[in-house]
Amino acid sequence: QVQLVESGGGSVQAGGSLRLSCAVSIYTSRRYCTGWFRQAPGKGREKVAVIDSDGETNYADSVKGRFTISQDNAKNTLYLQMNRLKPEDTAMFYCAADLGWPLCLSRPDFGYWGQGTQVTVSS
Repeated sequence: QVQLVESGGGSVQAGGSLRLSCAVSIYTSRRYCTGWFRQAPGKGREKVAVIDSDGETNYADSVKGRFTISQDNAKNTLYLQMNRLKPEDTAMFYCAADLGWPLCLSRPDFGYWGQGTQVTVSS
């Protein structure tokens, strides 16, 4: 029912940029959310940014003004543009989806997950 495949992680110096992509396959007629989460070593999973199928977004305070979530419905692809990266952004980033709209916009955890892509920011 839901398949998510991330790409675009890598290593970058502080202040640099990266764009993550996620190929999204969701077979539903209902509204839903997709988003990006991250987990740093020794820390819990954190919701980074969420977008619903109508385009409404929300962001973690730690990334507001630096990261932008977007979706290309024609390509079935979710993006996360990350600018002004900091060493504390280093984490495994996961693409995720949830079919429980509208609660998914504020829910701290989602029901479907990709495999993850590593982002490393050096100082």
